[in-house]
Amino acid sequence: MKQELRRLVIARRNALAETVRETKSEIIYNKLTGLPAWQQAEVVMSYVSFGSEVSTHALIKGALAVGKRVAVPLCVREGRRLIPSEIFAFPDDLRPGTWGILEPRQECLRPLDPQLIDLVIVPGVAFDRKGNRLGYGAGYYDRFLKTLRPGAAIIALAFSEQIVPDVYAEDHDLPVDMVVTDEEVINCCGYYRRREQGNA
Repeated sequence: MKQELRRLVIARRNALAETVRETKSEIIYNKLTGLPAWQQAEVVMSYVSFGSEVSTHALIKGALAVGKRVAVPLCVREGRRLIPSEIFAFPDDLRPGTWGILEPRQECLRPLDPQLIDLVIVPGVAFDRKGNRLGYGAGYYDRFLKTLRPGAAIIALAFSEQIVPDVYAEDHDLPVDMVVTDEEVINCCGYYRRREQGNA
């Protein structure tokens, strides 16, 4: 069921014209940067967008420009781990890595303690209104999010086409706090639910 939903939503996202994705991504970026969680965060980690995902290039550049510390993920296939690595310049500090996604160059690898991160911007294939997330199936983010400190905010970015009634979440899945789309900001109270699960 998850696999079919993943296939359907990715196809829906891929069907959006590039100009439409660019316009929607700009709207999402403006909504995100207006949020207190973004404005108050001193240390931000963001995925580096790839393919038809909501673009994060502008927000990474914007965060660096206003003096935030910024980390991006390095995917380690062994153990399916994410290592947050601080960057000083975008995209100069990066090169194509796992699956062609931009990752830190070896000489620019600066591991950052997850406990220092105030806000994580996560990718996903589909989301429901409870903040449940359907990822790409490898579990990298599911493992990583459990290493964050209590109080760290988790925000997902998605096109409105990626919001679905149910992503068939399982007990171990961690919900996000908000989903920012081109149409709305969905408050999901994920932080409180993570505390109830004992994961925050």
